Amino acid sequence: MNNEEMHDMKDMDMNHSTMDMSGSHMMMHGGHMMDMGDLRQKFWISLVLAIPVFILSPFMGLNLPFQVQFPGSDWIVLVLATILFFYGGKPFISGAKGELMSKQPAMMTLITIGISVAYIYSIYAFVENNLLHSTTHIMDFFWELASLIVIMLLGHWIEMKSTMSAGNALQKIASLVPSEVHMVHNDQTMDHDISMVKADDIIEVRAGESVPLDGHIISGSSYINESLITGESKAIKKEIGSKVVGGSINGEGTIRVKVDKSAGEGYLSQISKLVSDAQNNRSKTQMLADKVSSWLFYAALTVGIIAFVYWLIFGDMNTALNRLVAVLVIACPHALGLAIPLVMSRSTSIAATNGLIIRDNQAMENSRKIDYIAMDKTGTLTEGKFTVNGLQSLDKSIDNKNLLSIIAGIEGGSSHPIASSIVSYAKEQTIQPAAIDNIQALKGYGMSASFDNRQYYLVNMKYLNEKGISLDKKLVQTYLDKGNTISYLVADKKVLGFVALGDRIKKNTIEFIKELKARNITPIMLTGDNKEAAAIMAKQMGIDEFKAELLPEDKHQVIKQLELAGHHVMMVGDGINDAPSLASATIGVAIGAGTDVAIDSADVVLYNSDPSDIIKFLKLSHNTYKKTVENLWWGAGYNIIAIPLAAGILAGIGFVLSPAVGAVVMSLSTVVVALNALTLKM
Repeated sequence: MNNEEMHDMKDMDMNHSTMDMSGSHMMMHGGHMMDMGDLRQKFWISLVLAIPVFILSPFMGLNLPFQVQFPGSDWIVLVLATILFFYGGKPFISGAKGELMSKQPAMMTLITIGISVAYIYSIYAFVENNLLHSTTHIMDFFWELASLIVIMLLGHWIEMKSTMSAGNALQKIASLVPSEVHMVHNDQTMDHDISMVKADDIIEVRAGESVPLDGHIISGSSYINESLITGESKAIKKEIGSKVVGGSINGEGTIRVKVDKSAGEGYLSQISKLVSDAQNNRSKTQMLADKVSSWLFYAALTVGIIAFVYWLIFGDMNTALNRLVAVLVIACPHALGLAIPLVMSRSTSIAATNGLIIRDNQAMENSRKIDYIAMDKTGTLTEGKFTVNGLQSLDKSIDNKNLLSIIAGIEGGSSHPIASSIVSYAKEQTIQPAAIDNIQALKGYGMSASFDNRQYYLVNMKYLNEKGISLDKKLVQTYLDKGNTISYLVADKKVLGFVALGDRIKKNTIEFIKELKARNITPIMLTGDNKEAAAIMAKQMGIDEFKAELLPEDKHQVIKQLELAGHHVMMVGDGINDAPSLASATIGVAIGAGTDVAIDSADVVLYNSDPSDIIKFLKLSHNTYKKTVENLWWGAGYNIIAIPLAAGILAGIGFVLSPAVGAVVMSLSTVVVALNALTLKM
């Protein structure tokens, strides 16, 4: 067996959940690394060695029809069984050593105890029967030992294949990205390794090829299949300026793309890292599974010793040892140790292919408690694409043209969607933005700037109210009634004019709100907009509760108040101004995966920026929990019945479980757990 070095003992607490899906290796129990190729080889060699043992030694002292014995056959069995014990049993013995060194005896320790007891007692029986010529024939367990090792190796091999299948969705996605790209140099294309591409390089993507890296189109147009992001196979038309994501499939057109991020920084790399982190993240359920494994070890050891003593008193040594071995074998918590990691691996892989990045597995478990979902408005429930619906001067010293010029000049220093819309509108009107100086952000209110020796403020209604600046609301009521966001230009404590902008509700928002209510989850909208505009937008979306004119810290306070009242709150925002709220909520959900703040502060990231994907998350979380419970029962629940049977509680009516049958039952539970995890769906 290759790769059997013991790993740093400080990592032993990760022994059930740490999996490296990047190759053919997987971290196993006790810090012991198993190679699937070696495990397969070890199984087949062990099977070849075991077949003569099955033929030449009796099963439970009974000679089966296919069994034969001749002078010297016992020696052949001894030699083959010894090779089997040290060769086939080596991964279990090494794993047990790791568990004991980390003071966490569990599955590998139980297997090792089972095969060791069977082997040592069989050596004793061989010596008594063949060397000391005991008058009473003592039954050996070479048949059971061979079958136990072979079955356990087979179970491990099948389980490892299933585990790797559960975690290979990301590998399939990554395989969509080509190893070479067509780089453009002076309008000429040359093929280079993808690792050579850096941000701002230009690459060409031809018809039918995969898009290698994240970027935006600078030449050409095509239809792009982004099923790895959206989960839908519908192709989306992409033109100059459109964003493309590495791993998506180009249609019939040829496009040139300016790369935004290098190979190690793009969407797929981000997904892989986050999913890997999530798979390695130990939740409370996983820790419970590990505790159950430990409890099972002590329970099996206790029951086994009691059964051994009982049958030694009321039976004989052979029967007592048989019961002890059966109990220790059938109690192996191998399936239990895999129950949670397998489901989580499958779950995070499904999430990744549906635009959900699960950063913390605990969010999956907490989702069942959520009864409030607080959401930022702009960019979360609405598209964040504003249209100028009104512009009006309220002072004789300035006309609409100059009003727009100053406002566009101030907004030219901001990247906010409202600012971009105003600047674009000014260009459409052929209005040159004013040469504004000293632009500064007013947190929660707007912007301030200097122009022509005068200080200007582009602010919201909250600023006017707090500063005592008067305004006849009748002048803006028409726009407020339609849900517009209004920015006011102020100078010398006087409102000079305003610009009204409308934002569109995302197409899936209304249905999303309805489904939340159907799930008995209360949606609440949090926004910095004025109360009138917020009320109108909330009504259009079907949201009954909202908080308006909020600063970022106010949103955080709303979350805290809800949680202090006993609610479990999910916060959904863009991860920038909402970072404190995302971090403090029961579950933080960031819209979009483009900012480091969003990733760092949220438990879940919605790559598509579609709030309705939260329903996908809730459904996946529900199904994941269901599969987790099923796997815990498959992995450990059968022991409630099996251990007493193995101990011989029904021996009086002739029903017992042999060590070999115990191995079959335990291995079957492992396979069932692995296959059951693979049936998890959205």
